[in-house]
Amino acid sequence: MEVYELPALNATLNAAAAVLLLSGWICIKLGKRSAHIALMSLALVVSAAFLTSYLIYHFHVPSMKFQGKGGIRWVYYTILITHVFLAIVNLPMIILTVVPALKRKFDKHKRLARWTFPVWMYVSVTGVLVYLMCYHWYALG
Repeated sequence: MEVYELPALNATLNAAAAVLLLSGWICIKLGKRSAHIALMSLALVVSAAFLTSYLIYHFHVPSMKFQGKGGIRWVYYTILITHVFLAIVNLPMIILTVVPALKRKFDKHKRLARWTFPVWMYVSVTGVLVYLMCYHWYALG
């Protein structure tokens, strides 16, 4: 795999994380704790793979300039800025949410997960949107 192929891989990993997170959330709402644990563990692995691939890509390639014109630039930069900010705070939130679960302190895990889940979902979904907007929808021919 070449470095220039990593953005597509990153978007795929983000999409997979979003599906796993949503599936894990549905499972816990249905009382399927084992399935919830398995899906959230997979979401962690997929997100860790994303972060590794993302860092490798940006070590080799500077940021991609958005090519869209007009009002879509406001939409793109609003999504990008909120995505970046929440991605930065997301990692410590995930750690703070997972550690109580590992210690079997489920009340604390559940309380933190109410904040972490929507942030993690937003970051995963907007990661895919940023990729599509930059590399496909508004890319130079």
